[in-house]
Amino acid sequence: MKKFLLSILLVSSFVVPGLSQATNGYWSHGYGPKSKSIAGACVAMAFGAMCAASNPASLAVVGNRKQFGAALFSPKRGFTANDNAAPQGQRGPSFIPPGSYESANDYFLIPHFAYNKMLDDSSSIGIAIGGNGGMNTEYNSPFFQKFATPDDPSTTPSSTTGIDLAQIFAGISYSKRINEHHSYGITPMFAIQSFEANGLQPFTPFSAHPDSVTDNGKDYSYGAGLKLGWLWRVNDNLNLAASYQSEMAMSDFDEYKGLLANGGNFNIPQNYDLGFSYKLNPNVTFAFDFQHIDYASVPAMGNPSDLNFAEVSKPFGPKDGLGFGWDDMDIVKFGLQWQYKPGLAFRAGYSHASDIFPDTQALFNTLAPAVIKEHYTFGFGKQLDKKSEINVAFMYAPNEKVHGLNPNTGPQTGLVEIEEWEIEVGWATRF
Repeated sequence: MKKFLLSILLVSSFVVPGLSQATNGYWSHGYGPKSKSIAGACVAMAFGAMCAASNPASLAVVGNRKQFGAALFSPKRGFTANDNAAPQGQRGPSFIPPGSYESANDYFLIPHFAYNKMLDDSSSIGIAIGGNGGMNTEYNSPFFQKFATPDDPSTTPSSTTGIDLAQIFAGISYSKRINEHHSYGITPMFAIQSFEANGLQPFTPFSAHPDSVTDNGKDYSYGAGLKLGWLWRVNDNLNLAASYQSEMAMSDFDEYKGLLANGGNFNIPQNYDLGFSYKLNPNVTFAFDFQHIDYASVPAMGNPSDLNFAEVSKPFGPKDGLGFGWDDMDIVKFGLQWQYKPGLAFRAGYSHASDIFPDTQALFNTLAPAVIKEHYTFGFGKQLDKKSEINVAFMYAPNEKVHGLNPNTGPQTGLVEIEEWEIEVGWATRF
């Protein structure tokens, strides 16, 4: 068993660069096909080992389980820069050439794995592995080229513009059923992050560490945190639940300490979920979650991105330096599961998130237009035999636009936008 789990972690570490998911900020809307098919409203739904990613307290209830699968995720994202940086013939040096820009890399394969083993009648230990991402863009031109200093060739972009952030989590959960109604779960969590930025040479004169801004290849960050969960099975129809994940302390991205605020630090923010599930009748269950993600507490994410270069000489790299200007995010999730007949269930869901940043923060978020607010999901689960099942989830996030401005250019206005779809297939078995 130890060798098996170690192999899973090792393989997953090589998968990190391929992950990209921009749903709720850079947080996934759910983990595993059952959760994703009900828009992630999983904190009180004890129906699989992967639900440990939402609430580890459920593991003492679901029994011996293992599951794995993969998602094909497709984001279409980009931005438009308007032709109004300044009156014609009076433009300063800091504007984006007018036009529409669309990022490449439209398809990503995202795996997941979970395993749960009962230690006795009331306690279990399990592992779950999943990924986040979503700050992935690769444009076909160095659109920050007009920010360069004309007489300094070192500030001329040597590559096209884009960034790539990926995260993979591995949680080892202990869950205990205290009595017939209550269970709790504790999960030490471990994470690996990768980050890469390209085409940002025009910003090097404004950095506290100009050699650590751009084109330094992939850099990796490692860290850990803790997730706690509680599940109250009030009666045969109603479950109440809550979970909390601490901020994960991560090592710095040293190769990009001149770009990311707080010297390349990119901690994973704390978050919590509250929710319930209720059986409307023996075959139909309704689920509701409220999720809060504390993006603003991480300087690289929460610091404003509208610092005026003329007023702040070194806005990139220090603790109070330029960030993505993200706010905390609140998400409400609704899910419905219909057990159509024995061995076949249908599921659907909807989620709605608060704005990730105001329109004044649009400049830097051309690199990470993670502005999705709505998810529409559906899926099904089919029993294959007495122990095994297959689950499929579909997600569509309609096009979302955020109009904004660049305060350094007169200002220049524009918009960032994104649209997404995803299909995930997973296999699970009891043992």
